[in-house]
Amino acid sequence: MQQSDTRTAPLDGVRVLDFSIMLAGPYCARLLADVGADVIKIEPPEGDDMRLRAPLREGNSAYFGQLNAGKRSIALDLKSLEAIKLIHRLVEQTDILVENFRPGVMDRLGLGYQALRNINPRLIYCSISGYGQTGPAAERAAYAMIVHAESGFDRALMRYAGDRDRPASGAVFVADVLGGIFGYSAIQTALVQRARTGEGQRIDVALMDCMLNLLIYELQEAQFPNPSPRPTYGPVRARDGDILIAPITARNFAALCELTGQAELANDPRFTSVRARGANWKAMMGVIEQWTQRHTVSECILALDRAGVPSAVYRDPGAALTDPHLLERGAFAKLADGAGEFVGVNAPWKMSGAHTEMQREVPATGAHRDEILSRILDLSPDSIAQLVAAGAFGKRGDRTADNK
Repeated sequence: MQQSDTRTAPLDGVRVLDFSIMLAGPYCARLLADVGADVIKIEPPEGDDMRLRAPLREGNSAYFGQLNAGKRSIALDLKSLEAIKLIHRLVEQTDILVENFRPGVMDRLGLGYQALRNINPRLIYCSISGYGQTGPAAERAAYAMIVHAESGFDRALMRYAGDRDRPASGAVFVADVLGGIFGYSAIQTALVQRARTGEGQRIDVALMDCMLNLLIYELQEAQFPNPSPRPTYGPVRARDGDILIAPITARNFAALCELTGQAELANDPRFTSVRARGANWKAMMGVIEQWTQRHTVSECILALDRAGVPSAVYRDPGAALTDPHLLERGAFAKLADGAGEFVGVNAPWKMSGAHTEMQREVPATGAHRDEILSRILDLSPDSIAQLVAAGAFGKRGDRTADNK
């Protein structure tokens, strides 16, 4: 007998105003939408800049879709007094606000924490910025790659690479993803505290602080230098490509020695203890490579898996989309925008009692304006028309959406 699905949407009934753009804030708010929150994306009349970012399909950005699926959109001109008044009314019925402007911008708009707390003391107000809301660097402009450089992350990667004297270029925005996740987790904590106290609060997430939390070993080593080099995990060559092998524990190493049958690996004093192997990691991997080079990538991985030695094939990102394990786990979701269906990546957790999958629909700019204003604020079509005439939605406000 098939069991019914008793999972729920944990944040059903929780309303979020998402003022964020780019990556960190939108990702944070989308995670809230994944677990059932009603996330209203407040966009400028021309739409979030991320709507223009490649990859584009018929003018629709899959990059934007990954970050904003499941939200509702309303386009407002925040320079308009009427638009600010609308937001104040929405705040009365809002639980969470997410923004990632430079510190001070929301205050100048009349949307700062203190102003909105006076309207709704239960509001949880999450600000994500490069350097935080306080301190000498607070108002500096910062994107992910800026804090990658200043946090020490890029130079740590350079040192581990071993064959570089300058940091490598990059385009994976680690700080933004961390900022979104840490913002999401802090919001959950604030919701629990609000349930106990009845009070909301301000959450201040700094991308710089996020990166420092990634450098757990490196910041301790900076205080207490380690004379022994740290193992660095890199490619070893097989007959038809590269693989990664990580014999970290004594058990892993013993299994590897038995598998390869290399007397040098088993008997060399440089490799007889975990500490010694760590100090001579590069030399050890050179010996292992003598075995891997005699076999294909698939032969190596099969043998290493059977022996219980951690190993991996170096793959391009697209390979994950057809990986049987990831498909079985439900790592992906089918999304849809004005150009049709595409694949998005679900949050990296499963919950036995909760729905956590991404929602399907990616909102067009301003697509839910009338629905939001009529259902939440009980505005009539005539009232909305008056707001259009007053410029609350910008010069393009006469259109409900840009690309339905």
